Formats: sequence, structure tokens, C-alpha cells
Amino acid sequence: MNVAAERPVGGLVIVGCSRRKIVTSRPVPAFDLYQGWCIPLLRNRIGPAVSERQRVLIFSARYGLIRADELVSTYEQPMTLGRASALRAPVRRALARHLKAYPTREALVLLEQRYLDVMGLPGTPVVHAINNPVAHFAEAHRILDSWSWP
Repeated sequence: MNVAAERPVGGLVIVGCSRRKIVTSRPVPAFDLYQGWCIPLLRNRIGPAVSERQRVLIFSARYGLIRADELVSTYEQPMTLGRASALRAPVRRALARHLKAYPTREALVLLEQRYLDVMGLPGTPVVHAINNPVAHFAEAHRILDSWSWP
């Protein structure tokens, strides 16, 4: 067995947005906009690591599935089940495009179960889903460690 072929290539993290955001008059990277949920924990873990930030997607109530470094503006849009359902098709298309650009074997999904149900599982061979990542971020750390993320 070729061990190198079995190792994950890069990994993918999908994280839910948060109600708490910085207030700004100009667009900022999405990863910097959100101040709640588990995004600060993830941001502190990854820091400015460009290659890892390219592999982080945020499920945003306003913008759908966006890259961590995509520029966005402050907004108020609750993530309701209705809104999540409306985003289903565009989110799935965005996920497919991302996986084509950044192929990977594993995904770490940090979403409440109801939003994961709407979005669907990423098309990767291995999916790690943590429905309460604030309480269980040690498990996320373990997975990121296995990917050799900072």
C-alpha cells in the first residue's frame, strides 16, 4: 500500500457563520468578519496561513458558501431553515467548484446538524462532522493536527 496516496491532500473545512460580526464600513475577509460560533477558535489556529485559509469555506446566511479570504461587508441576515434551504443549490454548486479547484480526501464540517442536512455532505471520501464545535473543538484540533495544519 502506498502510504502517501492514503494521506489527505490539504483537507477542507466548512464552518457556519455567526451572528456576531465586526462592524466595518469597508469589506473585509469573511474569516475576519465573523466573531462568534467557533470561527475565532479556527482563525486563531490557522492564523495567516494562506494555503490553509484557501481550504476554509464559510456557510454564510447572506452570501452562501464563501472562501475565508473573500471580501464581504457587515450584514444582518439570520440563518433560518428557510434561508438555508434557499441557499441549498448555490451552496452545492460552490462546493463542487471548490472541490474541483482544491481536491481533497477529507472534510471537516463544523455546522449544526440542521444546516448540514440542508447543505448536504461534501463529496469527499471522508467527512468529519462536528455539530457543536464550540464545545468539541478539541476534536477539530485533532483532525487539523492529522492534516498537519498550523
